[in-house]
Order: sequence, then structure tokens, then C-alpha cells
Amino acid sequence: MRLLKILPEDKRRLKVMFLAKHALADGTPDPQDGNHAVYHVEMRETLRGIGLHVEARNDFDALFTPTGADFVVTLLNRAGFLNSEMLAPLLLTREGTPFLGASPIIRGLGDDKHLMKTVARQRGVAVTEWNVHRRGALSPPAEPHFAWERLVVKPNASSASWGVGIFDQWDTAAAHIADLHAQGHDAIAEPFFGTGDVVLPVVGGDGPVLLPAMRFAMPGAGDNFRSYEEKRALVDAPRERLEAITDELLVDRMRADVMRLLPELWPFDYGRFEFRHDAQSGTLRFMEVNLSCNLWSKKTVSGAARLLGVSHAELVETIVAHSMLRQGVIAAVERV
Repeated sequence: MRLLKILPEDKRRLKVMFLAKHALADGTPDPQDGNHAVYHVEMRETLRGIGLHVEARNDFDALFTPTGADFVVTLLNRAGFLNSEMLAPLLLTREGTPFLGASPIIRGLGDDKHLMKTVARQRGVAVTEWNVHRRGALSPPAEPHFAWERLVVKPNASSASWGVGIFDQWDTAAAHIADLHAQGHDAIAEPFFGTGDVVLPVVGGDGPVLLPAMRFAMPGAGDNFRSYEEKRALVDAPRERLEAITDELLVDRMRADVMRLLPELWPFDYGRFEFRHDAQSGTLRFMEVNLSCNLWSKKTVSGAARLLGVSHAELVETIVAHSMLRQGVIAAVERV
């Protein structure tokens, strides 16, 4: 992986806004968001550590008047309302201020699990069967047309396993769909498949950079399911272990699928492509894409970069430099 560095003269002149829910926090875990608060503070200090002048803000009010910023690093993705990940990109596009991530419409596509499965199937990428259950649909949720023994029901646009339920009876699955609708969410249902998640991170550098493929190993969990509370360290539970995938054939298949999907999503600055894999049969199925995913040093993208000898700070600077360069904020970078 070739690293990108922002030139010293650009670091001196650029005004960068860092927008995140916990951007003004002290790094203490939050009672509701857990280690996400730690992540936001780490990102703020990493940006400052690479030499950028950073103003930290923690709400959308900062975007309703001119920001005065040359570039915005926005992590204000889950802001308490549906499709909130699109609001900062929309407001910044309205103002004409470049920002980290991807365009609003691409963010919306990536966060809609049903639409991304539709795109994947059109691109020749294997997916599990699924039903989408929109709020206000023409007909009430019906039992799936596909065969299933256990049914996974989750919000159609969510992250970190929030709202995910696994059911072996349709009546309880339907009740969960109704509950998600009552909370303002569309729902998606798919058969439980495979023995674990496998992930391929992609970041911007000199074009798309496909990082090493990774898998999660969850001690004591036969289905490798990690709840929202576990991912955010809100409960006392075994921690997942992030491992590099050494099966070269599996990695090649994942990379081939990602390359089929990239033309629908590029340009973006960072994300991860997630699949379900069945170790017994070798079957691989695309699950979802998470653009502008978690960049905490303890999570997937940074862990994959470390396998290449890239530090967290080097990774963040490369991603930010790529974003600034593609949007004309800077005219050149140093390549290492």
C-alpha cells in the first residue's frame, strides 16, 4: 500500500472541521454509545497529530451556517433518526464544502441493504435470498417465499448490529418487523446462513486500495453473532478476535466480488464489504457494504492496514489526503 501525505504548506493553510457526536468528549466511554465515544476522541487527536488545524463540533447546527472550513471530516452518521448518515453530506454539498466519505446518494445506496443486494445480484455477485419490508408497503409482511430454518430480521439501514433479531418462528419474526416499523425503520429478512462474517476493507489511495481480508472470531458464540451491546462494549462479554484470512482462494473470491461492485460506488474514501461465509461448503454470499465505517484503531480497517505495516495515523492521513485530492482541496500529495 502506497501512503499519501498532505504537504506541509497545505497543513498550515487548511481549516478542517471534525464533526462527530462525541467530538468534544474526553475519551470516556459513553453510557449509550460505549466505545464509540473513545473512537471519536481518538480520530480528533489523530487528525491534530498529523498536523491539521482542527475545529471540533458535535451537532448538525454547525452546518446550517457557513462553516468557514476548507474540508469537513464527518463521522456524524448515526444521529438518532432514519437516514441521518446522508444529512451532513447533503448540507455540505449545499454549501459547496468538500467532505470525507462519499456523495449523499452513494451513502444512501450503501446504507440501504435491500438496494445493495439488488445491485450485487445485477453485478453477478452471489447473495442470500431476502425480503424487504418497507413501512407503509402495499401489503403487510408475509412469510418469506424462500426456504429458511432461522430467520434474521434487522433494520434495512442500520449499523453495528443494532436491532438485529434471529428467529425460528414466523410469528415472532413478524412481531420484530412490526416493532422496527413502530420505531420508524424499514426491515429486511433473510435466512441465517454460514458460519461467520468475512470482511474486505477498501480505502482510497492511488485509486481503490483493497486491504487484507479479515474475519471475526467470537469466543463461545457458535453462530459468531455479535450484538450491538457487545460491539460497543456496553456489556461484559467475550471480545471478538480479528483475524487475517489465510485461505487464498477465499480472499481471491472476495476481491473479485468487490471489484464487481466498485463501479457502482466509486469514488468513496473508505469502507468495508461484508460477506457471510460457510466454512463447511465454502459458499460465499455478499451481505452488505458499510461506507464511512468505523475507523477506530481497534477495528477492521485499521487492523487490516497494520498487516501491511501501516500505522493508524498513516492510514487516516492517506484516506484524508485521497479525499482532499479527488475533490480539489489540495493539488498534490507526497507519495511514500
